[in-house]
Amino acid sequence: MYTGDEKREERTRALARRAAAFATHGDRARARLAEHGLAFLAPPPGAIISGFAAIRDEIDPSALLKRLAGEGHTLALPVMQGKDKPLLFRAWAPGDAMGKVQWGIAEPLPDKPELQPDIILVPLLAFDAAGYRLGYGGGFYDRSLELLRALKPVIAVGIAYDELKVDAVPHLHYDQPLDWVLTPSGPLRCSGT
Repeated sequence: MYTGDEKREERTRALARRAAAFATHGDRARARLAEHGLAFLAPPPGAIISGFAAIRDEIDPSALLKRLAGEGHTLALPVMQGKDKPLLFRAWAPGDAMGKVQWGIAEPLPDKPELQPDIILVPLLAFDAAGYRLGYGGGFYDRSLELLRALKPVIAVGIAYDELKVDAVPHLHYDQPLDWVLTPSGPLRCSGT
């Protein structure tokens, strides 16, 4: 078991690694994600897939999301409902108007219907082979995955630069592991799932 202090220390190191990876790879990483797609999951036709709108130096899944829309999947993006609450997922398609909220995150507008994703693409700062991820510390994805996994099978796929893999991510009992991580080098199945 790890402490919150260990997570905060790792978060500081991870932010520096991610900034360096972003500076090195830029748009090439976005293109590589789209080239891989999600065929490794064999998603059923029309699967509901939630992506995210990248901020700062996060790896950008927009080209991948455009490919998935072209393959006939229904897309969604997360919407924050407030501190200590799970995310809500609203329908979204490339080109839709978006609203900006805290930290400059773009979200679908309130007139878009709520959806329950089958696959959730998750941003992160660090990940390990067991599927644990380090996020920003708000717990939004952990609460959301716990809620959705209680309702139906959901596959969580971390989206990350290869350089963000570490030997072990400090995690606590409530941290929800990923099933896969997709990097510019390709998909990695997590061993803890």
